[in-house]
Formats: sequence, C-alpha cells, structure tokens
Amino acid sequence: MSDDHDGENGFDAAIPDSLLPYDSWIEDAYRDVMLRALDHVGREGLPDGHHFYVTFLTGWPGVEIPARLRAQYPHDITIVLQHQFWDLRVDRTARTVSVGLSFGGVGSTLVIPVAAITAFADPHIRLALRFTPPGPAPAQDEEPAALESAASPDTASGEAPDETTGETTDGQAPASSQVVSLAAFRKKGPNPS
Repeated sequence: MSDDHDGENGFDAAIPDSLLPYDSWIEDAYRDVMLRALDHVGREGLPDGHHFYVTFLTGWPGVEIPARLRAQYPHDITIVLQHQFWDLRVDRTARTVSVGLSFGGVGSTLVIPVAAITAFADPHIRLALRFTPPGPAPAQDEEPAALESAASPDTASGEAPDETTGETTDGQAPASSQVVSLAAFRKKGPNPS
C-alpha cells in the first residue's frame, strides 16, 4: 500500500471539491423536515411529549414581532411551542411561519420568514437542526440596524426557556438534544499524517 493513501480502506484522506451544491441541498431538506413538522402540528396538534424550540433572527427583514420583543431580543430569540400557542401556520408560497403566542400575558401573532430561522428542535426525540441564513439579509432602507442584527446573532445569554410565555434568549437548542451538523459532510483539508 502506498504512503499516498490514508486509512485501512486505501482511500485518499482529501475529499475533492464538489461541483454539486450538496450542503445547500441537505440544508433545504432539513428545512423541509422542520416545515412539515410545523405544518403537521398546526393541523393536528402536538402529540404527547413533543414540543418545539424555534430560534430565529429578530432583525431579519419580514420578521413581525412586537416592538418590545425586538428591543429586548435585538439579535435572536428562541420560542417554545408547547402549551400556549395558537394558529400555527406554514405558508410555503410566502415562505413564512406564523404562530400566536402570549408574552407577559399579552397575545401576539409572530410572522417568521423561513430564511430567518436558525435552529429547530424537538427535545422529546432529541432532534435538533441548525440552519445557516441564506446569504446576507436582503437590504431594506427603513431598517439598516436589522441587517447588522441579522449578521451577528446573539447566543451568549444562556437563559432557560419559559414555557408559559414561549420565549428564551439563549439561541441554542436544549442541551439534551442531538445537533445534526452539516460540518461532518463538508470538505476537510488534507490529513497531515
């Protein structure tokens, strides 16, 4: 066996560049899984034990949330869909998810572009998916600060979710979840061995 090969199977350690956008296709497929789950729950309700964490960029163009929430969470927010939510809808044409939640006893309808969603989790089955926003946020003349927020999501506070209000500030999937990362499938550099 030549020194040019690595491992027991004799394959080169370096993975060639792909001319096919596999990373993008895989992420699109995972987003579709999330949308199917949200759509199913919007029609059928949550099965016993299941609940969702949805993290999204609050400054992304098209996000509709109360102004006080945008001020409190200028970068991102994780909402919990478990006990107190209503009118969960997926609009595939508009590429949005809308849901009614209560924040501090005040009901609000959130409208979230699919592109703004950065994470989805169902802790009941230890499923967590992370998404990369598709490029920079589209320019909007009236919201220049929103573009800055979308480029640097806040994930440092580490608060636990409040399931009665649906809000959290951590921007992370629950610790017990298994994160499915696309990094394992991306091209790796040459192996120095």
